[in-house]
Amino acid sequence: MATENKNLSLYDKTTIPNAKNLRFGIVVSEWNESITEGLYQGAIEALLDCGAKEENIVRWDVPGSFELTYGSKKMLQTLQVDAVIAIGSVIQGETKHFDFVCSATAQGIKDLNVQYDIPVIFCVLTDNTMQQAIERSGGKHGNKGTEAAIAAIKMASLGN
Repeated sequence: MATENKNLSLYDKTTIPNAKNLRFGIVVSEWNESITEGLYQGAIEALLDCGAKEENIVRWDVPGSFELTYGSKKMLQTLQVDAVIAIGSVIQGETKHFDFVCSATAQGIKDLNVQYDIPVIFCVLTDNTMQQAIERSGGKHGNKGTEAAIAAIKMASLGN
C-alpha cells in the first residue's frame, strides 16, 4: 500500500510557496462525511499554516464524490480561485459501483485539469475499508487533505 510508510501530513514549510495572495476553492463530498470532514480539516489547517487567509478560502458541499467534478467545474467558472481541491471518500462495497464512481471521478477531475488553466487537486480517498479511510483522513497515516492543500499551493504557484 502506497501510504504504508508515509505520513501524508508531513511537509517542509520552507519549501512551500507562501499562500497569502492565493484564493482556494474546496469542494467537499457529503458522502462518508466523517472522512471528508477530516480531510477538509487537514486541508484548511495546512492552507492557513502556509499563509492563506481564511477569507480567501471558499467551501462548497456536493452530495457525493461523483458530483465533485461538476461542483469543481462550477467553482472554476464562477469564482476567481487559484486552485480547487476536490475532497471525497469512496469505500469499497459489494458491487461494482465503487469502480464506476472512482473511475468517473478521477477522469472528471483529470478532464478539468486539461480544460481549465486552474489546477484541480484530486483529494478523493478510494479505500477498501472504512478503517483505511480513517487512517488517511487524520489517523495513523496522517491526512490526505493536508497533502492535497500543499499540492494546491504548489500548483497555484507554478510558473509564478
